[in-house]
Amino acid sequence: MLSTAETLRHLRQAQSGDNASKEILITNNSLLVKSIVYRFKNKGVDFDDLYQLGCMGLLKAIYNFDESFNVRFSTYAVPMIIGEIKRFLRDDGEIKVSRIIKYQAYKIARFTEEYQSKHGFEPTVETISQALDISEGDVVLALDSSKMTVSLYETIDDGEDKSQSLIEKIPSQDSEEDMIDSIYLKQLMSKLSEREQKVIMLRYFRDKTQGEVSKILGVSQVQVSRLENKIIKRLKELANK
Repeated sequence: MLSTAETLRHLRQAQSGDNASKEILITNNSLLVKSIVYRFKNKGVDFDDLYQLGCMGLLKAIYNFDESFNVRFSTYAVPMIIGEIKRFLRDDGEIKVSRIIKYQAYKIARFTEEYQSKHGFEPTVETISQALDISEGDVVLALDSSKMTVSLYETIDDGEDKSQSLIEKIPSQDSEEDMIDSIYLKQLMSKLSEREQKVIMLRYFRDKTQGEVSKILGVSQVQVSRLENKIIKRLKELANK
C-alpha cells in the first residue's frame, strides 16, 4: 500500500502524463475497485466489464483529484467509481422501462409535486391511484421505475407525513457495502450548504418529521417540504455526474 505522501506524489506525476505512476495508482487501488464492483454483481453484466468501468472511474479520479480537497484519494475516488458503473447500468444496462410506465411515472411525479406543495406532505399510493385512475400496483411499478437510476437518495412516503430515504440508516458498521455508501453520501453531503445538511441530518438520520424540522428551523412545514425536495433533486444530480 502506498503512503499518503507517495500517493500524492504519484498523482502529481500521473496528472503530468507519467503513465508509470498512473499504473501504480491503478494497481494500488485495484482492491478498492473490486470491492465496489461486487456491489453490482447479478446485474446482467460480467464482472470483468464492471471492473473495467470501475477503473475508468478511478482514472477520472486520478486526473481530477486536487490536494485542496483535503480528503484521502481513496475517499474521493469511491463516488467516481460508483458513478461510472451506475451511469453504464442506467444508460446501457439490460433493464428497460416501457414508455407507458415512464409516462405514468411522469404523471405521478407532477401530481406528487402539486399535492405536496398544497398539503405539505407526499400523497400515499392509494391517493395517487384514485386521483390518476391508475391501479395501486401500477403506481408502485411506475415509482420503482423512476428510482432505478438514483435509488440511494430517492424518498418514499409512508402515509403519515414521514419520508424515508432508500439508502436508509447504515445497519452494520462492519459491512463493506454500507461503508462505501456512507463514504459516497458524505461526499455528496459536503457539497450542500450548512442549512441543507441540517435538514438532511434531521430528516434521515434523526427521524424527524417535516413538522418537527419546521419548528427547529423556524419556518413553515411547506417551506421544509420544498427545501427537502430541492435538496434531494440536487443530490440526485450530483450522484449522476
